[in-house]
Parts: sequence; structure tokens; C-alpha cells
Amino acid sequence: MKQVLLINDIAGYGKVGMAAMLPVLSYMGIPAFCLPTALVSNTLDYGEFTQMDTTDYMRRTFPIWQHLGFHFDAICTGLMFSSGQSMLVEAYCREQAGQGCMVFVDPVMGDGGRLYNGIDQHHVALMRRMVSTAHVTMPNYTEACYLAGVPFQSGGISRDVACRLLDTMVLIGARSAIITSCIIDGMNQVCGYDAETKEYFFHPYHEIPGIFHGTGDIFSAVLIARILGKGDSLSNATKKAMDVVSSMIERQASDISDRNCGIFIERCLDLL
Repeated sequence: MKQVLLINDIAGYGKVGMAAMLPVLSYMGIPAFCLPTALVSNTLDYGEFTQMDTTDYMRRTFPIWQHLGFHFDAICTGLMFSSGQSMLVEAYCREQAGQGCMVFVDPVMGDGGRLYNGIDQHHVALMRRMVSTAHVTMPNYTEACYLAGVPFQSGGISRDVACRLLDTMVLIGARSAIITSCIIDGMNQVCGYDAETKEYFFHPYHEIPGIFHGTGDIFSAVLIARILGKGDSLSNATKKAMDVVSSMIERQASDISDRNCGIFIERCLDLL
């Protein structure tokens, strides 16, 4: 049975990060284990929060796991909270990849053409190193632009430019890449490059107005479960993950009074 390690933050209040991924992976039959990068009181959009960096705990955990012989078929990384933590996780992912572990990297850094508060160019450089360990990396369009060092185009890009952006993710070191939240040739699309087939793919989608936190985490969880559990191609797994996220949003869009909290995934597991 395939099992996954999630290296991401845990929010005490909010269906994001691990809280969004765990129920999806468990329901889809993929045992998931957790290594928190930080404990966060609540999602950051409430404007007030506290957090506890867990880098020292992580540093003590890896040798114990190695001694106990713990093994993971895949690792998925998310938000990193310090340079030391990023370098620690990068080294672990590189080591595990050398032993046959599949590495998925979600380079959480920004959205809407801007970096998140507290993220700077040094963090971007560290995330490039993290992406270089990835079998699959899943940046949104903003993050892909920062990783590639190219300007963000608010009006969208052409298919050729999208392909060059995917090529840059591969040049950085990722084997395959997906770029989400992108306007390509005037349409909202998710695009990707699959190293297995050596082909690009493009999947249009209908944008549902509003901000729904945790959808990127849900997307990643479904993608991983489809690849590991069902043997889907990257393109098919991407399309399935898009459909699930869209269906979950449509089901709850009118019922969510507090969108900062995210989607109540437990009410939508039948959509998987």
C-alpha cells in the first residue's frame, strides 16, 4: 500500500494545509503521515494570528525516522517558514528521491502577481532549490513567474509562453510541472508538462468568483492520490483534481459564511 508524507503547516482553525489534505488522501485510500512545518493559530487572512516554527522538532525527527526505518512512497511539501527549514526539507527530499520516493513540491510563495507577506527573493531562491528535487511541481502562475524570473502578465499569456514557462520549471530541475490559475489565450487554464509522455497538456476551467482557501491543497491531494492509487497519467490526474475542486466549491459556495476558514471537505468526500 502506497503511503505519503505531508510536510506542511497545521492551522488550528482553518481547512487548509494538512487539514485539507488528510481527509482527501485517507478517503481515497492513501495513508498519509504528517511532519508539520509550523503550528499556526488560524488562516492568515483573519489578520491576526500566532505561529510556532517547528524546524528544531523536524531536525530531531529525521534521524529517529531513519533509525526506525520508516519509508514513504511519496512526499508532498508545502509552506516553508524559514531558510533553515527549507534547506533541511530540501536535503531530506533529495535523499528520499534517491531511494525511489516520489517528490511533489507545491512552492507556496504568492498569488495575484505578488509574494505573500514575509516572502522575499531569498525565499524564492530557496524554493528553486526545493523545486529541483521534484518529480512534480505545482506552482500557480504567480509562483511560476517568480521561480522563472519573468514578469507576471495580468492579462494572460499565449500557449507558447506557457510552454516556455513549463520548460523553465524543468530546467530548474523538476521532472514534470503543472501551472495553475493561468489565463492562456484568453481562457482560464491549467497547463502542464509530463516527463513520462514528453507532452504538454492544457485543461480549461470555468472560474467561480470569490476566494476559497485550501483549494490548492485539495488539488494536490487528489492529484497525488490519483497518481499513486489509480496509476493515472499526470494529465488525467490534473483534470480529475480540477473537477473535484470545482465541484466542492460549487456545492458550498452559497453556504460558506466564513471563506477565510476554507471548504468543509468532510461534507464533500462523496465527490472524490
